[in-house]
Amino acid sequence: MAEAELQAFTSMMDALVQISSNIKSMERELHCPVCTEMVKQPIILPCQHSVCLLCAAEVLIQRGYPPPDLPPEPNSPAASPNTRSPRGARRPPPKTTDRLDRVLRPGFGTYPGRRRKDMSPAPMLFPCPSCHKEVELGERGLTDCLRNLTLERIVERYRHTVSLGSVAIMCGFCKAPQSLEATKGCADCRSNFCNECFKLYHPWGTLRSQHEHILPTNNFRPKVLTCLEHEQERLLWYCRSCQMLLCPLCKLRRVHHGHKVAPIAQACQALKDKITKEINYILANQDTVKAQITQLESAVTHMELNSVLAREQLSQSVRELGASLAERQGALTLALEGARLRRGEALSAQVSERRGLQEDGGLMAYTQELLKETDQPCFVQAARITHNRLVKAIENLQCFSLSADPSFRHFHMDASREVKLISNMEYIRAPLAPVIDTQRTLAYDQLFLCWRLPQDSAPAWHFSVEFQRRMGLTEAGWGGEVRSPNAPVAWQRLEEVGGTSAVIDRLEMDSVYVLRVKGSNKAGFGEYSEEVYLHTPPAPAPRPGPLSIPH
Repeated sequence: MAEAELQAFTSMMDALVQISSNIKSMERELHCPVCTEMVKQPIILPCQHSVCLLCAAEVLIQRGYPPPDLPPEPNSPAASPNTRSPRGARRPPPKTTDRLDRVLRPGFGTYPGRRRKDMSPAPMLFPCPSCHKEVELGERGLTDCLRNLTLERIVERYRHTVSLGSVAIMCGFCKAPQSLEATKGCADCRSNFCNECFKLYHPWGTLRSQHEHILPTNNFRPKVLTCLEHEQERLLWYCRSCQMLLCPLCKLRRVHHGHKVAPIAQACQALKDKITKEINYILANQDTVKAQITQLESAVTHMELNSVLAREQLSQSVRELGASLAERQGALTLALEGARLRRGEALSAQVSERRGLQEDGGLMAYTQELLKETDQPCFVQAARITHNRLVKAIENLQCFSLSADPSFRHFHMDASREVKLISNMEYIRAPLAPVIDTQRTLAYDQLFLCWRLPQDSAPAWHFSVEFQRRMGLTEAGWGGEVRSPNAPVAWQRLEEVGGTSAVIDRLEMDSVYVLRVKGSNKAGFGEYSEEVYLHTPPAPAPRPGPLSIPH
């Protein structure tokens, strides 16, 4: 008996642990996509996603819309004179949160230089952070959004299950130094009470004793959903055409005439049945889910390894580029140094020649000594070469120019093109979708297909042309829709087409073919081009033979 009780207790504890684990695992579903915290007073956007009311108001204000009219904080029973007790005077007045003060502050969030009353009402657009779409809220903004009471109840159960927060909810009517922890909350009074205060404010035999008591909470919500346009009217109908809840008065409007409107109970049961079938299908395919999780985890591992290899390849490419630059720098430096030496020698020789022309230079001194020669034959013999040198020196004096350019203008490097290329270096990309050239694409007994790549596309090493014959077709056009009662046959391919054109033969006459092209390079295959439909002509009728004319 003891073993059976122990086994039953163990099974019960395992079930409780499993339930607690399931509840904790859904915490991500309870976070607001704006503040990434647990949702508080969530509202349902037209796109069916939920956000906190205050978060939505702050987003609208940041986009320049006027501050919305938010509902005030719930009042306690002590706020009305008829229900005030002797303890009510000792209760501190409720404080409004900082976020609500900032949202409701007059003039906050209005357009600069424009008064709020001058702003014409326009539909508000809210950027949903979940679906990343601009949803239209309508002229009344957040007022047209219903509160997600179901999500609030789930959050409340979650908080009590996992015991979020170490700060206990205190009674709102006890004296501060001796305040007790709240044990109950009243959904009608919208306040938290300890046992003593609850009995005091809900005397037996009065209408208040029939109030609904709930667990203590800091986020009281309405007991039921009511119509936003018709106060106190409950939402009892659901329009399937508009996918919105209706009250009896909204149901009578002309806008819902002819729509599929069902009672809320029927719509609720139908939706519950669908969700039950969907969750049962998912639960029945847990092996598939686990296999896909394993595949995704393996993909994540391979992705990390491949990213490391790609980073190493990137570093290797940069090192090779640096080595090539260093090698080219050495070659250009040698060329510059050789030009410097040659020009230096030429200019030095010219400097030496000019120094010889100075008064105390070598040529002048030698010429003066030569003029002292008295032997005429010897003078003529020795002076001829000196005469030629002096004539050349005079010509150089009259038409002076440097024998070498000292500016090195031709050695200035323009690396702007290379710098631009380096700045535009990217990882290799697959080619973009080719564009079919409809002017050059023809159909007869063969298909002549031509295409080109967009200007900003990466180059393609080769192309893959795919075509298939559509059955039961009589009409088709460029890029038009094809209506086929029969299923299409399998795609046929022409692999590794080198150019930008291809010829497809061995076709059936009077048939419609659909064609598409994609390019490939080291990064893999790119996107397909738009499908093109070509109609081969019917088979030609047999021609009669030539007639013989008797002479």
